[in-house]
Amino acid sequence: MEIKQPLSYPYSPAFHALLRAGLHLKLLQQVHAHLIVSGYGRNRALLTKLIKQVCAARSIEYTRRLFLVTPDPDSFLFNSIIKATSKFHFSLDSVLFYRRMIISLIRPSDYTFTSVIKACADLSVLTLGRGIHTHVLVCGYGLNIYVQSSLVAFYAKSGDLDIARKVFDRMPSRSLVAWNSMISGYEQNGLAKEAFELFEQMWKMGVEPDSPTFVSLLSACAQMGALGLGCWVHEHVVKNGFDMNVVLGTSLINMYARCGDVEKAREVFDSMSELNVVTWTAMISGYGTNGYGTEAVELFGQMRILGPSPNSVTFVAVLSACAHGGLVDEGRWVFASMSDEYGLVPGMEHHVCMVDMLGRAGLLSEAYQFIRELVPGSPAPAVWTALLGACKMHKNFVLGVEVAEHLLSVDPENPGHYVMLSNIYALAGRMDRVEMVRNIMFRRCLKKQVGYSTIEVNQKTYMFSMGDKSHPESNEIYQYLDDLMWRCREAGYVALPDSVMHEVEEEERDHALRYHSEKLAIAFGLMKTSHAVAIRIVKNLRICEDCHSAIKYISVVANREIIVRDKLRFHHFKDGVCSCLDYW
Repeated sequence: MEIKQPLSYPYSPAFHALLRAGLHLKLLQQVHAHLIVSGYGRNRALLTKLIKQVCAARSIEYTRRLFLVTPDPDSFLFNSIIKATSKFHFSLDSVLFYRRMIISLIRPSDYTFTSVIKACADLSVLTLGRGIHTHVLVCGYGLNIYVQSSLVAFYAKSGDLDIARKVFDRMPSRSLVAWNSMISGYEQNGLAKEAFELFEQMWKMGVEPDSPTFVSLLSACAQMGALGLGCWVHEHVVKNGFDMNVVLGTSLINMYARCGDVEKAREVFDSMSELNVVTWTAMISGYGTNGYGTEAVELFGQMRILGPSPNSVTFVAVLSACAHGGLVDEGRWVFASMSDEYGLVPGMEHHVCMVDMLGRAGLLSEAYQFIRELVPGSPAPAVWTALLGACKMHKNFVLGVEVAEHLLSVDPENPGHYVMLSNIYALAGRMDRVEMVRNIMFRRCLKKQVGYSTIEVNQKTYMFSMGDKSHPESNEIYQYLDDLMWRCREAGYVALPDSVMHEVEEEERDHALRYHSEKLAIAFGLMKTSHAVAIRIVKNLRICEDCHSAIKYISVVANREIIVRDKLRFHHFKDGVCSCLDYW
C-alpha cells in the first residue's frame, strides 16, 4: 500500500498483484476504499476480483455486501462467487448465490454446477442435489466429465451409492477424481469389499492411483481387517515413490493397528517426518485397542512433551486404553489432566470411558456415583450401558436390573438393552422376567443384531454368520469345526450357554454356541492357511464369553495364534491366553 502512484490507476499490474496476494481483510478493505475514492467503486470486473479475495479471507458478511453493491452481476461474477464460497466451505451461501443466479435468468455453466454440487455434498442435502442434477440435464451438461465427477462425489458422500454408481457407469471417460470418489463412497458407507472390487477394475483399466486412492483403500483394509491387502498397498506406495505425507502415513498406522499388527504400525509412526495430533491419536488408539494399555499411556506422556496438544479424541483413545488395561490410577490422572491442564470439557465419550474403567475394575459403587454426579441433565444412555456391562461382568444383578430398567425407560427402542436385561434376569434366576422381556421385544418387533465374522485368506475376504451354510465348502468346514471342538473339550473346554440370549430353547442355544460365526471363520482359516500363519478375524459385535473361552483352547490344540477384532477391541489369543487377560 506504500506504492501509491501505481495504484492511482486500478488496472495497473501493482493493483492486481495486491489482489492476487490474498491480503488480510483490513488491507482488502483499504483496497476497496481506494477503488471508491478512485471512482471505480462500482466497477464490476474489479469488484469480482476483490470479492474472491475477501471470501478467501473468510469474511462471508463482507463478501455478501460487496456482491450487493456490484451493478448488473454477470455470469462471470456469479461463477466466481459460487466457486469461492464452495471452495472455502461457505456451502449454504454457495447454494443461495446459485439460486439467485437462476432467478436472475443467467444460464449456469459447467463451472457453476461443479461448485454448487460440491456445496450440496458438504451440506449433505440429497433432495437439493437431486434438483440440481435435474437442472444439469436440462442445461445439457449431463455428459460433462467434470460435472459428472462432482455428481459421483455428491451422491457417494450423501450415501446414495446406487445413483452414484449409475452416474459413474454412464461416464464416457472417467477422471481419477471420479474413481476416487466412488471408491471413497463405498468405504465411507461400510462397503469395503465393493471399494476393492472397483479398485481392481480401475487397476485393470490402467488408471494410475494417487495418494487419495491409497488412503481410501487403506481405510477399507482397516474395516475388513485385510492385512494382506493393506501390506500390498503399503508396498505399492513405497515402490512407486509416493510421498509419505501425514495423511497417508496416518492411514497406514490406522490400517496396521486395526488389523492387529501394532509393531508394524509403530514402525510407520517412527519413520514419519511429520506427526500431527491425528497421527499421535491413531497410534495411541492402536495400542489401546490391541491391549497395550501401558504403551498407550507412555506414548501419551511423550505426546505431552514432544507432540501437539492432545484433543478430545486423543483423550478418548487413552482413557479407553486405561479402561481395557485395568489402569485405574492412570485413567483418573488422564481424566483430571483433560480439564486441569488443557481446558477441555469432558464429553459423553469420556464419561463412558470412565464408567467403563471403574466398572471393569469392580468399582461399581464409584462408577454409579460418578454417573449420579454428572451435570447438567440426565447422563446419555451409553454411560448407563457401560455400567450395565460391568454389572453383568461382576454378577451384581441387583444393580444390573436397576440400570437396565432405567435404560429401557430412556432408550426403549434399542434391542441391545433388552438382550442384556434378559441375560441379567436369567443369571439372577428370574425366568418370569426373561419371558416378559422376550414378549416386549416381540410386540415391538425388535430383533437382536445379526452377528457375522470375516476372514481374509489369500487376499480374499470371506464372511460367515451363525449356522451359515452358503459357503461351497460348508460341509467340510462344519466337520472340521466339530472335530476341533471335540479336541477342545478333551483339553478341558466347557461350553458357556449363558452367552446366548435366554429367549431360545436349550437345544437351540447349544447349536448357536457351537456354530457362532467366529468359530466358523476360524475353522475355515485353519483349513486354508499354513501352520505358521496367524488367523485374523473381524466380528461386527462383541465376542461372547463362550467363544472367548473356546478360542483360547483352539489356540492350544491347533498351536496357532488367533487374532479377533470385535466391536470394541482386539483379542490376541496364543498358547491358551488372551491379551485382554479376560478383561473385556
